[in-house]
Amino acid sequence: MSIPDIKEVVKEKYGQAAARTTAGGSSCCGATVNNGCDDPITSNLYDSSQAGQIPEEALLASLGCGNPTAVADLRAGDTVLDLGSGGGIDVLLSARRVGPMGKAYGLDMTDEMLALANENKRKAGLANVEFLKGEIEHIPLPDNSVDVIISNCVINLSSDKGRVMSEAFRVLKPGGRFAVSDVVTRGEMLPEIRKNVLLWVGCVAGALEENDYRAKLAAAGFEKIEIEPTRVYRIQDARGFLSGQNIDVDAIALQVDGKFMSALVRAVKPQSRSCCGPECCQ
Repeated sequence: MSIPDIKEVVKEKYGQAAARTTAGGSSCCGATVNNGCDDPITSNLYDSSQAGQIPEEALLASLGCGNPTAVADLRAGDTVLDLGSGGGIDVLLSARRVGPMGKAYGLDMTDEMLALANENKRKAGLANVEFLKGEIEHIPLPDNSVDVIISNCVINLSSDKGRVMSEAFRVLKPGGRFAVSDVVTRGEMLPEIRKNVLLWVGCVAGALEENDYRAKLAAAGFEKIEIEPTRVYRIQDARGFLSGQNIDVDAIALQVDGKFMSALVRAVKPQSRSCCGPECCQ
């Protein structure tokens, strides 16, 4: 697909997910979708204490593959930006973590998700939340304005991940933290197999291989890059979906088993270096 086509498919699928949630259903898009959302990718990501802090619709609208707010280094007074904020679950949880002196932004390009997120903001009664319309490749915030960037299984959907990481680096303050959950692959596999499994793992996914992810973050300027697997998907997780695609699952087991994972990706924007002599200020 061309870049505009990918973007339109993502908009359509996430708009449909928002509509299902508004109608009282589940937004899940995994292999064994049902109202209970019992697939191994999107289920059981938030504990009961977190679920109790947000409207039910925010939880139902979650299409994530992790829980970045549980592990991100959020501090009172921080400004947080969630890339691809969907129904707002991670923004609302972040807003409570950073407190009234902090700020939590959500960025999304889908009108239906933004409407749902703003309704969830109203129900949560949080004043330090703002949802922005835009694309994660073109973040509508100034340079050096954010302390922490989070995201939940969205960067893999972008057709220009290098641009996303460069934009994230731009808006982060010196010393700012990048802590996102995303789908990542490990090692090489046949392209047609990779494509089929990624469609299951992330709806419209284009996940990076873990070393490529590191390289793109480093090229954007990030340091202290870490990729920590949080859920590694086994062949039995994908069996139902792949069988439905007329694929001999057992024949490709070694190509799939353990090579797809949800991961927490961390990195840091370096502190500004002070000028120590006339040569560095020229």
